Amino acid sequence: MINKEQKKLLKALSDKDKTKYQIGKNEITESLITMLDKALEARELIKIDVLNSAATPIMELTLDLSSKLHADVVSVVGRVIVLFRRNKENPKIKLK
Repeated sequence: MINKEQKKLLKALSDKDKTKYQIGKNEITESLITMLDKALEARELIKIDVLNSAATPIMELTLDLSSKLHADVVSVVGRVIVLFRRNKENPKIKLK
């Protein structure tokens, strides 16, 4: 679980990053979960763009993704979700 200060730092880091992943009309599939899991393992912080073709409400998708990926929700702005999960073996982002 991340605190407010850590969340603020992660938001600042995510602002510099471009959206790397997209969720469309197929929404959450096993292959999407596998891909995002690998991305979190490698990068720790990822941005996901939810396309207009996704029928499920954004907050429902966010909570579903965070629980399946065991990740913390950093922010949800518009249709962009930012997730964080620390790499236990080789952390890349230093949090206070």
